[in-house]
Amino acid sequence: MNVVKLSLIALAVAAASSQLAVAGEQQESKGFIADSTLNLLNRNFWMQRDYRNSTRNTRDEWAHGIQAHYVSGFTQGTVGFGVDAHSYGGIKLDGGRGSVGNGILPVDGEGRIEDNTGELGGAVKLRVSSTVLKFGEQRPTAPVFATGDSRLLPETATGFQLSSSEFDALSLEAGHFTAINRRNSSNSDGELTSEYAEVEARSVDFVGGTYNFTDNLSVALYGSEAEDVWRQYFANVYYTIPLADDQSLNFDLVAYKTDDQGDALAGELDTLTYSLKAAYSFGAHKLSLAYQKVNGDEFFDYIGGDSIWLANSVQYSDFNAPNERSVQVRYDLNMATFGVPGLSFMARYIKGDDINGTKADPNGAFAGWAGDDEKHWERDLEAKYVVQSGAAKDLSLRVRQATHRSTAFDSDLDEVRLIVEYPLSIL
Repeated sequence: MNVVKLSLIALAVAAASSQLAVAGEQQESKGFIADSTLNLLNRNFWMQRDYRNSTRNTRDEWAHGIQAHYVSGFTQGTVGFGVDAHSYGGIKLDGGRGSVGNGILPVDGEGRIEDNTGELGGAVKLRVSSTVLKFGEQRPTAPVFATGDSRLLPETATGFQLSSSEFDALSLEAGHFTAINRRNSSNSDGELTSEYAEVEARSVDFVGGTYNFTDNLSVALYGSEAEDVWRQYFANVYYTIPLADDQSLNFDLVAYKTDDQGDALAGELDTLTYSLKAAYSFGAHKLSLAYQKVNGDEFFDYIGGDSIWLANSVQYSDFNAPNERSVQVRYDLNMATFGVPGLSFMARYIKGDDINGTKADPNGAFAGWAGDDEKHWERDLEAKYVVQSGAAKDLSLRVRQATHRSTAFDSDLDEVRLIVEYPLSIL
């Protein structure tokens, strides 16, 4: 599959369909300035990891970051032009002391956390009807390539992205990316390295879309290629069954098929990884059960911090080891029903076993990563409060705690994160 050619075909189709559209978003444009937005996000992030089976047993890191996002409108006319721009900055408040940190701020050549970081970036864009083409630094959200936002500052990626919503029920997108800016880096020319094997792809291409059959049923299909590393295919079925005014049953099926491609820099890859999650919501409560399975002798790998939609990818572990099966039970509580809007709690437990990495390609990147009959578990707890009104409206405070225990293939650790966010809308 040549994803670049498919992307060009998708662009042609979208352009053709836009000529048939009676009224698209571009025809409703109010102009470059009138439709502009400028948002500011303050994020204070403290994180501690206590490695229970390591001589370097504790890593503390505390920092404050500010994110500014400017999104212009589009000029009026058949073809609209605009720009998106961002400015990110972070400053160390505490932490380091010679350790490599927790991925919050950049680390210098001597392994010390830097005192501050900053970056500027942006993208140019054009729109025809309801089809948008962007080039520059972006935050793609496709299930096969999505930048992450799990630390102080978000990741960005450099390249082209096309998105089209010409039809109400169908959304399409395609992308070609050549660089990534990691969560603890200010380098916009960073290499597209995979999260686990840490092999570099010169580019990542993808094409796919989502079709909403009804308000309660949607299907997504994607294909992607990390050059000389893998080809990856994705499918998702999301279905909700309303049971009563305050009750519903939801099913979420996700599957990834990964095969080595080109020079196969990560070695031989042939995995089918899937998860099925069922959730029952009743009043203030939500109970979820999930099952996940890796069919293959290598880890399920990905590029970009959020490029994994599997149900058991949680706070610390992805439960994505060779041949691994894992189960999850989760409980969510929304305190608005009890008169405390904005306050919520979450608890989950995940257990993975049957891990066998002894059959991985002996010349590949995953050789020797896991033995036979490995297992692990993780418990996550979270409390979050969002201020509902007043001068501090939308200020959020979140506490996240994780405990992970494993056999020899992974780390035993306790982790705590304290996150305070305050968003401001300036335009």
